[in-house]
Amino acid sequence: MRFHPAGFGIIRNTIISLIVLNFICWYFLSIPEINSLISLASLVIMILILQFFRYPKRFVVLNEKHVLAPADGKICVIEEAEENEFLNKKCLKVSIFMSPLNVHINWIPIHGKVVYCKHKPGEFYAAFKDKSAKENEHFTTAIELADGRQIVVKQVAGAVARRILNFLNTGEEVTQDVEMGFIRFGSRVDLYLPLDTKLNIRLGEKVTGSQTIIGEIS
Repeated sequence: MRFHPAGFGIIRNTIISLIVLNFICWYFLSIPEINSLISLASLVIMILILQFFRYPKRFVVLNEKHVLAPADGKICVIEEAEENEFLNKKCLKVSIFMSPLNVHINWIPIHGKVVYCKHKPGEFYAAFKDKSAKENEHFTTAIELADGRQIVVKQVAGAVARRILNFLNTGEEVTQDVEMGFIRFGSRVDLYLPLDTKLNIRLGEKVTGSQTIIGEIS
């Protein structure tokens, strides 16, 4: 299993901390039952950390008309909504909730040019709640398509997620096989698309980042 570079530091620190904790417990405590429980808990924590930062190999089928899922997770919102940070108009909003068990890599959903990148500090409400989209810490990326239209992708932090990584730069040309970023632990990603986008998903559906076709740009 491969692990994403975004998790190398956390994986290293977790391993060191758990080794030190177990050494102290087994060396100074004389209660085998408690020591065994601590060792078991350490193993579970290590497995959860490793699976969270897993780095799957994915073959991306490029198509400039398709909007691919920017993240693994479940579709939690499909609605018309105002995007007031960059586009300042009504869009078709599609939100993907990412649980701690999902792969947390984020991908570019459609070919284009990055025209806006901005991080905004905020709160850490549960990512599946509606107010998280406006009030939580998030990172906004706007992509301009070949025909001049623009879409927005927002990486939103959650109650557990406290760190949003974005690997893009304004002016960069991107394709659907490019990693946009990474969110550490539970979170969500919001897509703001043109109103005439033909959707290919339904509410509650599970999607796979860079693989599932969210919709088609007309």
